[in-house]
Amino acid sequence: MNRHDVVVPGGFGASFEARRGQYVTVVDLEGEQAGDFVVFNLDDAREALSPAHTREALLSIFVKVGDRLVTNQRRPILEIVLDTVGVHDGTIPACDPTRYAVEFGVPGHRNCLENMWDALRGYGIDVLAIPEPLNLFQNTPVVADGRIGIANPFSRPGGRITFVALMNIFGALSPCPQDIIPGNGLRPTPMRIVVADAIPD
Repeated sequence: MNRHDVVVPGGFGASFEARRGQYVTVVDLEGEQAGDFVVFNLDDAREALSPAHTREALLSIFVKVGDRLVTNQRRPILEIVLDTVGVHDGTIPACDPTRYAVEFGVPGHRNCLENMWDALRGYGIDVLAIPEPLNLFQNTPVVADGRIGIANPFSRPGGRITFVALMNIFGALSPCPQDIIPGNGLRPTPMRIVVADAIPD
C-alpha cells in the first residue's frame, strides 16, 4: 500500500502529496490542537481549496462528513469521509508575523503562514499565493449576537479527520503555534498526516 506518514511538531509545518482517490488523514495526537490546512491542485497550483467558495457551495459555515470541499475554481477537491471531532473553522485567516507583532507585541513569533510557506517552498509557492486555510479542529463558536469567538478545540488525543482526494493534490499542515490566547490549550502540540490508499486504522 502506498503510504506517507509524518508527525509534524507543534508550531511548525510540513507538506504532503496525494493522488486522486487516496485518503488524507490528519490526527490531533495530544488533543486541543488546531491545524491550519491548505491544499492545491498538483497539476495547476493556481487552483486551491477555498473555504470561501466552499461556504457558498455548501450554504454553510460548517463542514461535515459527506461534504465536498471546492476550489477557487468551484471544482470539488476533497470530500470528508470520516470525522471524529466535527468542529472545524473556515473563517479565520492564518496567523502571520503581523498579527503577533501588532496584536500581541511579540515580533518574530512562529506563525502558520510562514510555517506553510516554508513547507511549500519546494513547489515554488509564493507566500502571497497561500490561500486562506481550513482550520482543522479549531473551535470558532458563533455567539448570540452574531459575533465569533475562539475557544480551545474539542478534540481529544487521537481525534482525526479523513478526506478523499478528488484530484491530484499537494498541501501543507501547520499545527498552530498560538500560545498566547485560547485556541490550542496554550500549548502547541504535534499532529500527524497520513496519506494512504485506504483509510488508516
